Amino acid sequence: MSVLRTTGLSKSYGRKQALRDCTVELPEGKVIGLVGANSGGKSTFLGLAAGLIRPSAGQVRVFGDEVRGRLHPDAAYLPQHRPLYKDFTIAEMIRTVGAVNQRWSPERVEEALAAHPEMDRSSRVSSLSQGMRTQLALALSLGRLPKLLLLDEPMSDLDPLAREDFLRLVMTDVAERGMTVVLSSHSLGELRDVCDHLMLLHAGQVLLNGDIEEILDDHLDVIGPADDGSSVTGTMIHTRRTGRQQRSLVRTPGSLAAGWEGQRPELEGLVTDYLRARQGSR
Repeated sequence: MSVLRTTGLSKSYGRKQALRDCTVELPEGKVIGLVGANSGGKSTFLGLAAGLIRPSAGQVRVFGDEVRGRLHPDAAYLPQHRPLYKDFTIAEMIRTVGAVNQRWSPERVEEALAAHPEMDRSSRVSSLSQGMRTQLALALSLGRLPKLLLLDEPMSDLDPLAREDFLRLVMTDVAERGMTVVLSSHSLGELRDVCDHLMLLHAGQVLLNGDIEEILDDHLDVIGPADDGSSVTGTMIHTRRTGRQQRSLVRTPGSLAAGWEGQRPELEGLVTDYLRARQGSR
């Protein structure tokens, strides 16, 4: 079952197209890595999915319901700017968010904050570090008990230990409640160990969308002599030449020519090749 589906989804700001004819289905119960270069359309996609941005064309559905100007009741959204009232105490933030949500679990919020005893409930949000504000915002999002959690660059201001805590909290809800997560980042390294589905955006267009293992199985890194044009059948994504050798990423590869070797690509290299290929085509 798809938890989030878009059809011809586009968003323009004047002459700039932030998202172009995006048609995707994202599966339920998965951790989906939304990746791409900066200004690739990731934040726009999440804002549209959350109902905070009005599409220029197309539609987005969450759990089968068309998103129209408001967040789906079964979803939670954590944007980059961390929507917290700086003059409120932590306790006041918890009460305020709980008061405007029909489905609310203060117990889940406290569980999420238990690893941070330094976050006294009487402390004002303005006194918290950026990392602590992110942890508080995540705890408040999890307090909604969402079936779908949309996270926009959530770990950009966290140190390595805080990132581990953050991911542990998210993965607990994935394992225990079957929550679906869409997690955006421009850094694949922080997503590789937790994501099982990849959506790659570049210049507002979807380049890849699917199960990570299936994507990797569908590609081959091939290495051979640079002056040989008969490397392998399939769709050539990107080629890089170094001296007498060339390395190519090939999609749906066939048989290799003599003198060529192939291996399953690493995810980071595959994504980099797709982005370099698009940058070179502009």
